[in-house]
Amino acid sequence: MEEANLRFVCIHGHFYQPPRENPWLEAVEIQDSAFPYHDWNERITAECYASNSASRILDGDSRVMDITSNYAKISFNFGPTVLSWMELAAPDIYNAILAADKQSMEWRSGHGSAIAQVYNHMIMPLANARDKRTQVVWGIADFQKRFGRFPEGMWLAETAVDLETLGILAEQGIKYTVLAPHQAEAYRALGTEEWTEAEIDPTRAYLCKLPSGRSITLFFYDGPISRAVAFENLLDRGEALAGRLVGGFTEDREWPQLMHIATDGETYGHHQKFGDMALAACLNHIEGNNLARLTNYGEYLELCPPAVEVRIRERTSWSCAHGVERWNSDCGCSGGIQGWNQQWRTPLRASLDWLRDRLAKVFEQKGLELFKDPWQARDAYIEVILERGMEQAERFLAQHASRELSRDEKILALKLLEMQRHAMLMYTSCGWFFDELSGLETVQVIDYASRALQLSEGIAEGNVEKAFLDRLKEAKSNIPDHQDGLWIYQNFVLPIRLDLVKVGAHFAFSSLYEEYEEHSQIYCYAIAREEYTKLSTPDAVMAMGRIHVASEVTEEEACLTFCVMRIGSHDFKGGVKEVCDAGGYAAMREEMSGAFDKGLYTDLVALMDKHFGTHSFSLVNLFSDEQRKIINQIIRQSMEEEISSYQEMYERSRPLMEFVKDTRVPVPQIFMAVAQPALNEALRHAMSEEEVDAEAVHRIVGQIRTWGVSVEEPGTEFFMRRRIEEMSGQLVRDPSDLKLIARMQKYMDLLNEIPVNVVLWQMQNDYYQLAKNVYPEYLSRSAGGEEGAGIWLDAFRKLGDTLRFNLGAVLPQA
Repeated sequence: MEEANLRFVCIHGHFYQPPRENPWLEAVEIQDSAFPYHDWNERITAECYASNSASRILDGDSRVMDITSNYAKISFNFGPTVLSWMELAAPDIYNAILAADKQSMEWRSGHGSAIAQVYNHMIMPLANARDKRTQVVWGIADFQKRFGRFPEGMWLAETAVDLETLGILAEQGIKYTVLAPHQAEAYRALGTEEWTEAEIDPTRAYLCKLPSGRSITLFFYDGPISRAVAFENLLDRGEALAGRLVGGFTEDREWPQLMHIATDGETYGHHQKFGDMALAACLNHIEGNNLARLTNYGEYLELCPPAVEVRIRERTSWSCAHGVERWNSDCGCSGGIQGWNQQWRTPLRASLDWLRDRLAKVFEQKGLELFKDPWQARDAYIEVILERGMEQAERFLAQHASRELSRDEKILALKLLEMQRHAMLMYTSCGWFFDELSGLETVQVIDYASRALQLSEGIAEGNVEKAFLDRLKEAKSNIPDHQDGLWIYQNFVLPIRLDLVKVGAHFAFSSLYEEYEEHSQIYCYAIAREEYTKLSTPDAVMAMGRIHVASEVTEEEACLTFCVMRIGSHDFKGGVKEVCDAGGYAAMREEMSGAFDKGLYTDLVALMDKHFGTHSFSLVNLFSDEQRKIINQIIRQSMEEEISSYQEMYERSRPLMEFVKDTRVPVPQIFMAVAQPALNEALRHAMSEEEVDAEAVHRIVGQIRTWGVSVEEPGTEFFMRRRIEEMSGQLVRDPSDLKLIARMQKYMDLLNEIPVNVVLWQMQNDYYQLAKNVYPEYLSRSAGGEEGAGIWLDAFRKLGDTLRFNLGAVLPQA
């Protein structure tokens, strides 16, 4: 026991996703490559972040014997940008992460397992000193707001390091950071003179003395084991990972040894399926067998302060053998496609550096007219980012403005600060990490540059955008059709660029399908309706109105007049202008209404030209999610008859095809083409009924097997998962509902017959919660002779067997 107490294990997970928000909407739009999820944040949350908040520990028969939070037992950091998304989009998981940190403080002598991260994953050695400072200040402020305490440690993006960055960390009160072993240059015992230039021993803490006179502690993770976790399938078995970690201890060391590793947190569940369960099994095995003491860096640092000094290799990182050139030049890292190069990295960074410096000069010059100290105001602006809203912005300006500002000056001040925010977001590391200039991550950082440029319009002198694009054109794509940075900017970036008029166009077109209140919210824009009229016939619909649109980020606003219409199923036309004349609107409405009432659709187009110049807006101007929603609605309406026809054709032909099949004559492909959509639609319909007809499902599944039809995944799995999760959520709210338990049992029995693997993570979590909190109560009631309680227990146990639970292990005392 005493020996084990001198042996510590710490596993660090770097959980991070790049900011994916549309810079003009401050929201993540639909990403088709993440299907069946809405976007990659949602998908990775389901596959990894959620799983690690409630990971399964299995017995020898692969039955659930416990559900545990990995976060509470490891060291971890989450990127502030993904946490800001998660707070709104996945609040249960977000709160579970915060709760795990609080739990870890109880277990680890008051030291929480969470550490902070530089704000938007900027490669710090390639940044200027001002941006480095803001990245650290914002990262700390974000952490404090979420976790309710000051962070002891901070994760550097890609562990990219230089002395200036370490100096800023120490200056801001950060005690430690984590680096790769090859980032250590030399070490020596404290108080000695001679440096040793040899491979560093990662099992202890090291002190790095800084030019300022301050110091910071550095932990160098175990490289071979970390690589084996990330790339060598060490997560196939949790016990194997535990063995590798414990196997690193040796009797030769005279200090309390810390075996620790660091990898991308997404390894545990997203990159490696069931990786979270392997991690949970590893932690359980170490802890349960007293092989070492699980710890985090803060606790180890308190118990075992560094006795050795270290000197770092500057401008190095954990993922580039060439220092930090992966984010600066064609160094060869990530060159995975034959014939491609990454020569675009250098001109991309040079373009952004030029833009950063140009906008910094503008910010400082204009900011001195508005703020007490422009750069202090930028550091403090995180307060507004963390609590969006006009009231918070007003409080911030009252505190940091050099005098009372006019309304226009307030808008200018906020635009300047937003310009700086996007000038930092455009350095998010993922923009350089992969192979191609036109990839999603790189286009995203150019989006941020475009938003910064738009915010500078009317503030910066000269044509800054043209000068930027002249430089960006030097970045060449590996894909001939995508040419260069200029082409990418014009074809991928400008089409999503918004102004208040385009926000108004979105409101106008979506109002053909949505019923908006007098005051409504569309992403980060507030819409106030002055006047609104909608006319419809079976063949067409038209909407006209006057609205006020205001940005809740910059407080800019506009008053707009619009007229939009849909003729037939998908012919959309519309006009929007920045005019708010009530008399002119009334005249337009009268003319347009008269023509619409008479069905003179050709005249309507001419009238739209008359009142709006050109009817230059259409469905393409809708934001992606609403556009997809409307298009899917149009498709569904159009395809309902076709799907019904497929089902009729299938049922009419099936008896003949069964005869053909019995005669061993090949079944015609046209029948198989009909059977696929007909049977999948029939299965989805049958499984969506309130009371599922088991015989009907058996019949459909039998026919699916007979004809060798594939069940459409992942859409069908996602649909059925959501259906069972709805029932599971209802049971948590009303555990006594025996009829609901019976319906769930029936549904699960049917799922086991359907050739699709449904993810039962949420349902198992709900069952586990009921087993812990409700099951003991029913045991007590049954022991007291309550007959109904015994019936409930039988049904609950049967459901647990179906869900692969070892209920005796979950509640050994029951």
